[in-house]
Amino acid sequence: MNIYKQIYRQIKKYNTIVIARHIGADPDALGSQFALKEIILNLFPEKKVYCVGNPASRFKFFGNSDKSEELETKESLLIVLDTPDIKRIDNINIHNFNYIIKIDHHPFIEKYADIELIDEEACSTSQLILEFAFINKITLSKSQGEKLYLGIVGDTDRFLHEYTSIKTFRLVTKLLEETKINFTSLYKNLYRRPLAEVKFEGFIYQNLTLTDNGVAYIKLTDKIMKEYEVDSAAAGNMINNLKFVDEIIIWVFLSEDIKNNLIRVNIRSVGPYVNQIATTYGGGGHKYASGVKLKTWTEADKLITSLDELSKNFKLM
Repeated sequence: MNIYKQIYRQIKKYNTIVIARHIGADPDALGSQFALKEIILNLFPEKKVYCVGNPASRFKFFGNSDKSEELETKESLLIVLDTPDIKRIDNINIHNFNYIIKIDHHPFIEKYADIELIDEEACSTSQLILEFAFINKITLSKSQGEKLYLGIVGDTDRFLHEYTSIKTFRLVTKLLEETKINFTSLYKNLYRRPLAEVKFEGFIYQNLTLTDNGVAYIKLTDKIMKEYEVDSAAAGNMINNLKFVDEIIIWVFLSEDIKNNLIRVNIRSVGPYVNQIATTYGGGGHKYASGVKLKTWTEADKLITSLDELSKNFKLM
């Protein structure tokens, strides 16, 4: 049986369904999560469906999370979206559920679900939810279409990234034809930002360090971010903007998060695969876009050295 139809069968079977996402939710995680919730409720209004995860205030237009304390039960189905490993699942204990489904487009890290739909060729988990809907002949509402479109746009950075495929465009075309969403009006929610972030972006460009091997990086301390009135997530939202700089092969933003006692690291590349090094340091992600959470600046320096060596070897090829 087709895996998308297997997933549909399990959704139909359970009366209570919890949908989880990864820590540090982005538009793809949120778009796929809240769209799937709406899809299920439109099909089965009698079911109880909950979205869990810590609030993502920047993207609150996707929807509000439900509290998870009373939702973890052996009679429930858990669907985990956009999350390749257990440690990155946000605010839920997977062992408290009867059945688990994983839907993800990241490279495989570990098996933790009864059904695992993993497609590394997909540009986003939102694309996979879109495919799930079409294969099961589900009619999408305007609201569902908007959420899935924004999820796809967010993870492809407006269809710029390499993993945007012909299949992506075919699915999006069908989405636009069937839902008639006004997609251009959606961008303001996704890309609108305060002037403080624009000034912060200027600071980043002025203060990047570039190694001889083409690795650009910047260390953003809590003091700097307070000065510009931004949080540790702000830099991550700007990371893709250096993709087309001639001298840069790999670029790294390191943001101090005092509240959680860690350093958030966003890594991007236009050449060498960076996800293996990210995994070595306890993180993970895609070949050209990965993330890590570190405890000390000493670890951060070691990571930069590892990436610099990677870039050096790439240039020698």
